[in-house]
Amino acid sequence: MNFGVDKLKQVAAAFNKHDLDAIMKFFADDCILDMPRGPEPGGKRFVGKEQVREALAGRFKGIPDVHYGDDRHFVSGDRGVSEWTLTGTTPAGL
Repeated sequence: MNFGVDKLKQVAAAFNKHDLDAIMKFFADDCILDMPRGPEPGGKRFVGKEQVREALAGRFKGIPDVHYGDDRHFVSGDRGVSEWTLTGTTPAGL
């Protein structure tokens, strides 16, 4: 996939819309998503589009108003990195 900062901004916009179909178009079949929270010290790893989609669906359900803000995006060669601040409230009000 050819990408630049604009593509990373599109990914962030899809996340903020909670649009799983749009989000998953940016992921390869053999993708890996590392979430910072989970049972292991480094969080939890999801491998493949099916696991990643399920994880993100769980995130949107668990934090219905989740928002990825203050985003910054960087690209160097064939690598891209996005940094953002996640905010949201769980159904329990936390």
